[in-house]
Amino acid sequence: MVRVVPFVHSLPFEEEKAWIAAIEKAAPGIELRPLADLSAQDCARAEAAIVANPEPRALARLSSLRWVQSLWAGVERLIAEIPPEITIVRMTDPQLARTMGEAVLAWTFYLHRDMPLYARQQKARLWRQRDVKRPEDRCVGLLGLGRMGQEAARRLSGNGFDVIGWSRSPRDVAGIETFSGDAGLCQVLGRADILVVLLPLTAQTSGLLNAQRLAQMKYGAALINFARGAIVEEQALLARLDSGALDHAALDVFATEPLPEESRLWTHERVTVLPHISAPTSVSTASLIAAANLLAWFESGRMPDAIDRLRGY
Repeated sequence: MVRVVPFVHSLPFEEEKAWIAAIEKAAPGIELRPLADLSAQDCARAEAAIVANPEPRALARLSSLRWVQSLWAGVERLIAEIPPEITIVRMTDPQLARTMGEAVLAWTFYLHRDMPLYARQQKARLWRQRDVKRPEDRCVGLLGLGRMGQEAARRLSGNGFDVIGWSRSPRDVAGIETFSGDAGLCQVLGRADILVVLLPLTAQTSGLLNAQRLAQMKYGAALINFARGAIVEEQALLARLDSGALDHAALDVFATEPLPEESRLWTHERVTVLPHISAPTSVSTASLIAAANLLAWFESGRMPDAIDRLRGY
């Protein structure tokens, strides 16, 4: 028996084909169809759907929909736009954490070894060698201690960095000093030479790093934001960079994406702009997770673990 599952997305055609091929290969008996290819009967019957940045109006065509499997880890848009009676399942692929851990380590070393400074020296044709710090003498603060934060902590600690971490509620992570709450956040901001943001975007984290909190960061510190752009107030960040209070910001996420051409971030000498590439979803591994969730649903009626809409993840 073939079970038709809607695939509601805003992906390019080639990406659509890749996801359909991978999920159907991993889930025999399931046929993943784009919304445009569904009959009225298919739409009326569908209780589960695979989604990737769907338009809410498109999902409204699925009158019996009970749950959606997101192909991305971030679900803040789905929470805001999908009716509360529909269960949201986010992608929790261990490969995402490994990929993010690699990215955090790579860009931490980029900042640790003063690569932005040497890039500015190259533009000025300046030949000057700088003192090299040991990783043990560099404090890296992680905001967010979920799977990605813990993987980043493991990799950073393994390479000798002095790692501290913060989460909204108390959490123990082996090998690092952890903090929580407002008082704990102040301590991490004041100690970190490099601050790495890995928090989900929620009502509590939106605008978390505002002018007041950015001013609490150590003078000359650097920032890596691999979470969501709205967590950091952009104008406040630019003001700190303009003054030299912050040395550099490596940004992979922005309040508006793609980053508008007129944004000052493109040309700021203390900013590295990345096109949201720190931890892309892997089709080869995420498709297996999505397929397994669909098969479990059709075989036993068991719905995968859902997000907590109040917490935002």
